[in-house]
Amino acid sequence: MGEDRGNGGQRGNRGEEGAAPVAGLTRRAFVRGAAAAAGLVVASRLPQAFAAPAGSAFGGLDPFTLGVASGDPTSYSVVLWSRLAPQPLAPDGLGGMPASPVDVRWEIALDDQMRQVVKRGTFVARPETAHAVKVEVLGLPADRWYWFRFDAGGVASRIGRTRTFPAAGTLAQRLRFAFASCQNWQSGFYAAWRDAAQQDLDFVAHLGDYIYESGVSRSAPRQHDGPEIFTLAQYRNRHALYRTDPDLQDAHAAFPFLVTWDDHEVDNDYAGASQENGAPVPQFLQRRAAAYQAWSEHMPVTAGVRPVGPDMRIYRRFLYGRLASVYLLDTRQYRSSRACGGAQVGTCPDRSDPARSMMGAAQEAWLSQGLAGSTSRWNVLGNQTVMAQLNFIAAFPGQELYNLDQWDGFAANRDRILQLCADRRVPNPVVITGDIHSSWVWDLRARSADPSSPVVATEFVGTSISSGGDDAFDLGAAGAANPGFRFYDGERGYVRCEVDAGLWRSDFRVVANVLDPASPVSTKASFVVESGRPGAVRV
Repeated sequence: MGEDRGNGGQRGNRGEEGAAPVAGLTRRAFVRGAAAAAGLVVASRLPQAFAAPAGSAFGGLDPFTLGVASGDPTSYSVVLWSRLAPQPLAPDGLGGMPASPVDVRWEIALDDQMRQVVKRGTFVARPETAHAVKVEVLGLPADRWYWFRFDAGGVASRIGRTRTFPAAGTLAQRLRFAFASCQNWQSGFYAAWRDAAQQDLDFVAHLGDYIYESGVSRSAPRQHDGPEIFTLAQYRNRHALYRTDPDLQDAHAAFPFLVTWDDHEVDNDYAGASQENGAPVPQFLQRRAAAYQAWSEHMPVTAGVRPVGPDMRIYRRFLYGRLASVYLLDTRQYRSSRACGGAQVGTCPDRSDPARSMMGAAQEAWLSQGLAGSTSRWNVLGNQTVMAQLNFIAAFPGQELYNLDQWDGFAANRDRILQLCADRRVPNPVVITGDIHSSWVWDLRARSADPSSPVVATEFVGTSISSGGDDAFDLGAAGAANPGFRFYDGERGYVRCEVDAGLWRSDFRVVANVLDPASPVSTKASFVVESGRPGAVRV
């Protein structure tokens, strides 16, 4: 079963049949500057809608314009999600809904025709949470697929598919999942999500930058809904805009998601209470509170993941039986301010100051305890920014140069985690990473700056879904100057993984043209890691 997920429900929302609903130089400019200087089975498509046409309860409009989703599965539960928004971009951020509660019926079944319903109930969608619908269905048998739908005012949603994870202690035969990040609406279309939705996957891990906070780019292939966002209504509408994409909706309807965030869910490159442009802390925390609230409303996460003002604990662990532990990290909310006087790139002694943290003391202790005691065959860290040491000296000869927004700006914190993996012989650590809009493979050493220290883990860095457009900048030469470098590619896409007790395989899926929503997607490269032998091998 999963851990650290919280519990409890909203009063008045207990379901029937035993189910309990719960309610300067920017990083990317630096990357471009560095570049300039240097067969899985296809799943059937899900039904798009059930039976009832849009009715008069919502003025003849469909209240389920944002689709359906599920997430945070355990061996006995899963969260079902939707949001009532017949006018998803209404200026007040309430989706065209009245300022009153609305009953939403839900049901979950064993078949895609919804004939074998196993649980059903009613959820009260409330205006104070933008009429988001989040039902935590408990008491489900482990390791099986389910189908679900919602109904509000006689209007039915499309049917979604989800699953529970294998029971604790069970060594599952295999696990297939995808991980992705960075889906800037304005950079292109979501052919990567179209492809992912057709794969045979058990879940999707989204590692952050689900939305982007920036204003309208008139030269973009499609535009944001307004200027840079700061208020709750604006963050709600930005999430709603992204959720209207049909390919993203299909992916959410096909598999449960495990989600965390990075910076653009709030503001580019923010660190704790520090904003990119130096806004006063009280002002920025007000903005962060709005962003966290909107994120919680739009993500299929349990009720335990909820904001308290500008704070929200989202780091958590999921167990896929005994085959894998998945740790979703939060490397934004608790991090120390940027090293080297706030520089975006460079180096200085405080980059390695052990008092500086990427994770915060509480999260680091939680992760260390989980890893040290893990009995899972594979231990997966769902992480935002590149963990490997990446010195751009090849792109800028004669200079030791690091992106200080990545783990290179928090070197001591990184090495404590990797050294623990070595000292406690943590079984098969694998780091999965997003953020950098390019694909990488790294062997991670116990002491990152010491090429003689042992390889203890592997890092797979996935490129962006769309962010960066078709800029295929090349950082391969810069990467190859670093120990542990195995692979680089600058195209858009995602990573598909297949895992069993003896082997991990990662396939880097790339999009031919991000400006074409029907673009073909293919496998650019594949790597394997053998259980008990850290380090990646290309196949």
